[in-house]
Amino acid sequence: MIDLEALAQRSHRVITSNQTPSGAYPASPAFSAYRGYCWFRDGAFIAEGVSRYGDAASAGAFHTWCARVLSDRTGHVDGLIARAERGEHVPAAELLPTRYTFDGGLGSDPWWDFQLDGYGTWLWAVSEHLRRHGEAPGTDDAYIQKGTATAVRYLNAFWDRPCYDWWEEHDEHRHLSTLGSIHAGLRAATSNPALMDALSDAERAAAAEALDGIGSLTAEGVADGHLTKWIGTTDVDASLLACVEPFGLVSRTSATAEATVRAVEDQLCVNGGVHRYAADTFYGGGQWPLLTAFLGWNHAVAGRREAALECLRWVAEQATDDGELPEQVDHHLLAPDYRQEWIDRWGTVATPLLWSHGMYLVLATELGVAGNGSAGAAS
Repeated sequence: MIDLEALAQRSHRVITSNQTPSGAYPASPAFSAYRGYCWFRDGAFIAEGVSRYGDAASAGAFHTWCARVLSDRTGHVDGLIARAERGEHVPAAELLPTRYTFDGGLGSDPWWDFQLDGYGTWLWAVSEHLRRHGEAPGTDDAYIQKGTATAVRYLNAFWDRPCYDWWEEHDEHRHLSTLGSIHAGLRAATSNPALMDALSDAERAAAAEALDGIGSLTAEGVADGHLTKWIGTTDVDASLLACVEPFGLVSRTSATAEATVRAVEDQLCVNGGVHRYAADTFYGGGQWPLLTAFLGWNHAVAGRREAALECLRWVAEQATDDGELPEQVDHHLLAPDYRQEWIDRWGTVATPLLWSHGMYLVLATELGVAGNGSAGAAS
C-alpha cells in the first residue's frame, strides 16, 4: 500500500532541493525544453502546495522572486499601458512573457510566450500565502506590494486580449482557464488587506471593471450547462477544473460548476487519470498527475472525500521508484502515434515535474493526510 505521507515528504524535498537561490522554482530541472526556466503559473501552484505543507520560507522566497521580476518591469508595464490607452495596438511579442530565467531575465529560447494566466494565478497564490502565514521569513513585503500593483495594472489593461492557454496553444482564443485565473487574482488583490493597500483608488476601480467584464464574458463560455475550453466552442479542457476550485470563477455550488467537473471527469478521466483535452497529441496525449490532483481537489471541497482519495492514490501510483512525479504517463494515450515524435524532439517526458509535486501537496494537505503534523492514516 502506498504511503501517501511519505510521498508528500518526498514531494517537498524534490521541490525545495531544486529551488534556486533566487527563489525561483524550476519547471523541471532536467527536461530539455523547460530547463533553466520558471513559469509564474507552475510556480504559483507549486508555492501553494509548499505553503499549505507548512514551509512558509520556501513559498515566501518564490513569491518575493515573482514580485521582484514584476517590480523590475514596472516601467515597461506602464509604458505598455500608456500605449494601449493612446489607442495603439501593442504586439503580443512586446507584452510580458510566461516564463523567466532564474535570475529574472527573459532568456533567449523562442517560446509561445504571451500568456496572462500566470500573473492572475500568482496574485491569487500570494494572497493565499499571506492569509495563511503573514509576512513569514522569505517574504519581502516591499517587493510584494510593488509587484502586486504592477500585476494588477497589467491585467486591468490587457485581460481581454486573446492569448495562449495553459498548454501554450491557441493564442487566437480567450480561454476560460485564463479568465478564471485573472478573475481570482484581481479579486484577491482587491479584497486581501495584505495586498489591497498597494493599489490606488483608480487601480481598484479598474480592477472592479475588469472583474465585471470577465463575469459577463464567462456567460459566453458555457455550453450544455458547463464551462468550455474557450469562448465559442463546446469542448472541455481539464484546466477548467481550476475555474471551480480554487479560482471560483463560477460558484462552487452552482449547477455550472457541478456540470463542469462532471464533464471533465466523464470525458477526460480514464481509469483514474485525467487527460488535458480530447484532441491532445503532446507525447501521445497521456494522463497528467497534476490534473488528476485538480479533480481530486474539486471532489474534496465538494465533500466527496473517497473520490478525492482515489485521485490522490492514483497520482501517488505514478511516482517513479525514486519518488519523482512526471508531467504525464502513457497508460492510456489518446494519440499514440505522436508519442515518439515528441521523444525525438525533446527527450522523454519531464520527470520530475515540480508542478506535479506541488499539486500532490495541495491535495494531500486538503485531505489532511500530510502537512501540519498530520499522519498518513489514509494511505
